[in-house]
Parts: sequence; structure tokens; C-alpha cells
Amino acid sequence: MIITKSEPFTNEEVEKLKERFDSYIKTVIDVNKKICSAGMDRHFEGEEILVNRGSKQSNIWGGGIDLETKVVDFNSFINIRPNDNNTSNEIQDGDIRNKYEELTRFFFKEVL
Repeated sequence: MIITKSEPFTNEEVEKLKERFDSYIKTVIDVNKKICSAGMDRHFEGEEILVNRGSKQSNIWGGGIDLETKVVDFNSFINIRPNDNNTSNEIQDGDIRNKYEELTRFFFKEVL
């Protein structure tokens, strides 16, 4: 189940998001509009939802949360964008990385 919103996820929503991978939730965040799409099988699914809602590609980044270790990661194929100075599947820009982590902790404050 994919849920997209601009407010923190509730415990009930987190339980639904865990259905795909149990202890890991994939996330895609528009770091400018502060919208999160979560729970997808592949990051491009969340990316597509955000683009269809008016997000700019350059503001959309992917990663996830390991619910057991409480670690936020910044790894997704959608992050490989040489035109945006990101040549890796990791978010390379420190400012964007920090925004992504801050927003992830906001959206998932019930579990992080």
C-alpha cells in the first residue's frame, strides 16, 4: 500500500506501510513541498505519484527507514541524476541529505 501525504504518518498507517517489507519502508520525498510518498515496492512508483501531483523532479529524492535499527537511508535508483549533480544512488548533497533525513523523522516521528 502506498500512502502519500504532507502530515506525519499515524501508527495505523505505519502498520499498513510495513506490509510490503515488514521492517523496512521505502520513502520518496519532495524536499521542497514537504510531501512524502511511502510504502511502494519500487521508488519510481512514489516518484510518479509526486510528479503527477506537481512536484519537480529535481526536488524528489528516495530512501527508506529500517524500523528495527531506526536508521534512515538515502539509497534509491531515482537518485541517480547527473543533471542534478548526483551521480550515485545515494543522495550526495549534504544539504539535501539533511533535509531528507529531517523530513523522514518528521513524517515517521511515531516510529523514529
